Amino acid sequence: MINQLVFNTLVTLKKQIKIMTDPCILFRSQYKKAKETLDFLEKQKYQIELDLKSNPISADLNKKLREINLDIKITSNELEHANYSIDKCEIKHAAIKKNI
Repeated sequence: MINQLVFNTLVTLKKQIKIMTDPCILFRSQYKKAKETLDFLEKQKYQIELDLKSNPISADLNKKLREINLDIKITSNELEHANYSIDKCEIKHAAIKKNI
């Protein structure tokens, strides 16, 4: 029980130290999550396109394809925004480090 408590405390401290040493960590995690989501959506799109080859007039599949394409566009925008935020954060904190 005490070992688990000590371990949890150390993990929490390690996370806090990492956040303090990398102020851009939030944007990096957003980028990573958006990239994972985009990869997942691309796989779904590929599967839907394969299904459409065997049944090109399926209204359900065409609707799913439109929805996936929209989700891909939204996720691509999130990825682009996260990348911009990372760049902005790195520039900001590089300037702060120079002034110190």
